[in-house]
Amino acid sequence: MLPRWELSLYLLASLGFHFYSFYEVYKVSREHEEELDQEFELETDALFGGLKKDPTDFEWSFWMEWGKQRLVWLLLGHVAVSQMAMLFARKHRPCILMVYGVWACWCALGAPGVAMVFLHTIISFCVAQFRSLLLSWLCSLLLLSTLRLQGVEEVKRRWYQTENEYYLLQFTLTVRCLYYTSFSLESCWQQLPAERASYSFPWMLAYVFYYPVFHNGPILTFPEFIKQMQQQEHCSLKSTLCILALGLGRLLCWWWLAELMAHLMYMHAIYSSTALLGAVSCWTLGGLGLAHVLFFYVKYLVLFGIPALLMRLDGLTPPPLPRCVSTMFSFRGMWRYFDVGLHNFLIRYVYIPVGGSQHGLLGTLFSTAMTFAFVSYWHGGYDYLWCWAALNWLGVIVENGVQRLVETPCVQDGLVRFLSPRARRRCHAALASCSTSMLILSNLVFLGGNQVGRTYWDRIFIQGWPWVTLSVLGFLYCYSHVGIAWAQTYAVE
Repeated sequence: MLPRWELSLYLLASLGFHFYSFYEVYKVSREHEEELDQEFELETDALFGGLKKDPTDFEWSFWMEWGKQRLVWLLLGHVAVSQMAMLFARKHRPCILMVYGVWACWCALGAPGVAMVFLHTIISFCVAQFRSLLLSWLCSLLLLSTLRLQGVEEVKRRWYQTENEYYLLQFTLTVRCLYYTSFSLESCWQQLPAERASYSFPWMLAYVFYYPVFHNGPILTFPEFIKQMQQQEHCSLKSTLCILALGLGRLLCWWWLAELMAHLMYMHAIYSSTALLGAVSCWTLGGLGLAHVLFFYVKYLVLFGIPALLMRLDGLTPPPLPRCVSTMFSFRGMWRYFDVGLHNFLIRYVYIPVGGSQHGLLGTLFSTAMTFAFVSYWHGGYDYLWCWAALNWLGVIVENGVQRLVETPCVQDGLVRFLSPRARRRCHAALASCSTSMLILSNLVFLGGNQVGRTYWDRIFIQGWPWVTLSVLGFLYCYSHVGIAWAQTYAVE
């Protein structure tokens, strides 16, 4: 453990870098407000004293608009129905919630949307009856591929009056794919007739149409869902009200923070302006990167926090919410602790069945590659997503390789003999700063596309060598110390 004064210094330096770089982004946002307003039509509202808002983050604007229209009322309806079922028909609550989920789906997506979800679910269930993992996976991938066929897309667009309705159907079917895949694969693994009793079509419908996670997740595997649903634990009124009050308070704080960031820093609009992004200072460029990934984190605290709250009210345990990205110092940590539900799905249904780490180095490389290939295809399969997946694959492979090297007896003995525990900790942070720089770059490719990633690579690592590059690594060295200390203190096993 490092001295307290040293850790405090790293923490203060990290906070200072965050706030100063954010201030630089704020100044650039104000200086270029008029031209950004003309190009991207910034929104004006009274939430923060008339400050204009950057509306160009599609995901945030999309879900906030849908929340205002229908989803918030449908989610509140789920809470009311679930609590009434808990009081008066606890034994039949899964069936009641399934019926409500179908009705809510009809309200949000109409009859064509309900029919599409039913069609995908029925096909997946029928294929699962062959008890073949390969057939079930091929079925899921085929159903997922239909979401990207131009002819099918045109048909689905004609069902709706607006693009937002079409996109809601696409997002819903994409998330439902993981749910019926989980059910199908688990069903294939059940050998005894007694074990198959819970893998019936009604339970599949209850799982697929569970409404809090219906449109956007998070991901809960079928064994976790059915185990908790069958326990039927009843919370007291006082406990339920405490969960509700605390959850709503957190959600309001996170929502307010996300809105504040969108009003003060026009990061998404600046990312969409290639000329402006290439002209800003290095401090501003760093602040834009930090602000972008932190906004993504806060956004998903809201988007995953709402269904997580409803699941707790239902007596279920949701996957943990994302961990702050400013405390991430490795690719493996990012995947393990940001979207925990998706990580559990990938490990259980992709990485381990393909072979995992049980078949040597080549087997590990192949299993990891297949995992990232699937997650890239599931997200949409666009060019920038393959680049993002490749960067993450390389990052995970390099981190695993370095860990294996360090854990070999000869290297371990040398480190213990020549370096003190504090020196080893500092070496860890130095290596982690390099990994973190590539992690941030890969996240910027995911959030902004290949052009944004190329701009950062050129400005920081090519044109900025050596001073800008070394300065960035120095800042990330401080971040890494904070992240390592956080991970050791609040480790989630």
